[in-house]
Amino acid sequence: MKRSPLVVIFTTVFVDLLGFGIVIPVLPFYAEGTQFNATPRTVGLLFASYSVMQLLFSPVLGRLSDKYGRRPVLLISIIGTGIGFLILGFATTLWMLFVGRILDGISGGNISTAQAYIADITSKEDRAKGMGLLGAAFGLGFIFGPAIGGILSRWGIHVPFLFAAGLCFANAILLYFTLPETVTPDHPARVSAAGGRGLSQLINSLRQPRIGFILTIYFLFIVAFSIMTTVFSLYTMFRFGYDAHHNGYLFAYVGLIAVIIQGVLIGRLVKRFGELALVIVGALFFAGSLFAVPFVGPNTGGLLALLVGGGIFSLGNSLSTPALNSLASKSVGAADQGGVMGVMQSAGSLARAVGPSIAAVLIHSTIPYVGADGKPHHMSDHSLFVTFWTGSVIMFLAFLLAVYFRRVHAPKYSETDAVAAA
Repeated sequence: MKRSPLVVIFTTVFVDLLGFGIVIPVLPFYAEGTQFNATPRTVGLLFASYSVMQLLFSPVLGRLSDKYGRRPVLLISIIGTGIGFLILGFATTLWMLFVGRILDGISGGNISTAQAYIADITSKEDRAKGMGLLGAAFGLGFIFGPAIGGILSRWGIHVPFLFAAGLCFANAILLYFTLPETVTPDHPARVSAAGGRGLSQLINSLRQPRIGFILTIYFLFIVAFSIMTTVFSLYTMFRFGYDAHHNGYLFAYVGLIAVIIQGVLIGRLVKRFGELALVIVGALFFAGSLFAVPFVGPNTGGLLALLVGGGIFSLGNSLSTPALNSLASKSVGAADQGGVMGVMQSAGSLARAVGPSIAAVLIHSTIPYVGADGKPHHMSDHSLFVTFWTGSVIMFLAFLLAVYFRRVHAPKYSETDAVAAA
């Protein structure tokens, strides 16, 4: 009975992230296609609209799950995600694309509810293992989603969205018949696990210098990574002539590296070098790759250089993100663990809205090129450099903050770890 609900929750989160992964390589080509004629800036806004809605509605869904139960909130949100994908797949106008992405973002805020469910059914000893399922679902969704999206696009650029909708409805049926409710009438509301006080927790935590540094560095990482994911497909389409199929494999490659590092190597690396060292090295790698990748083209390094650059993207992010979460956990006592991790998620959601918005502003339409649909589009080489280099500057700032943080606060961790663990 304890394993079956975890399997259903894992499947729910995996389908959410699978759908998100499917969108990454396909949406730029879909939106720029025949009847939509969206500009690169509009593509960035489409990505941002999802994250903005997720930021706003994640605590709302958490509060609703406290009041009405986890099961109905998860069920309705999964169905909502499926409807959002259907709208994308059958869209005939640009505003329908925005409606689909907004609805998907609203219902995609159910991650906090899934976390609350895991907190309900696991003991303190097994809590980390249960929460680790969510991390595995994230990584696997990012691996398989882009690849599936790219492959299915061969049968029609809208087909990946219809496939994602079918997965959502199948998942809803599985959840309806197999997932028991955990919020009984005498169940205490798990506000922290549900993320219901995300904004106030964020403000209060930022007043603590150590938490403020960690949140800021984490926010900068996610902003830079979101800029990269927003512009990467446009870059490969413009520079290499790649379509959604090619980009699906590229993003799957990036996700595979992330799963290997975060799922296999990160524990050993933390024991040997410590979290702060990994954050510093990861930030430097990420900044360097963002600076160098726009130089890569068919005649300047080719596919091999592109794979190296994408690998360093993933390496830098995968070294730093789990290390930052570990540092955040060590900075507070046991009573505040749920709160500070909820704050980290709120900062990540906000960053996923800010990053695509920055990319949308920086991408200018000045130089025509022929897109995958055979029609003329516009983008400039200059705007690609500016967009990637903005992400590089953001990551270099994170690197400097991490170095300063290590000099000022690292000695205090050895003195306070025992207190925090208590």
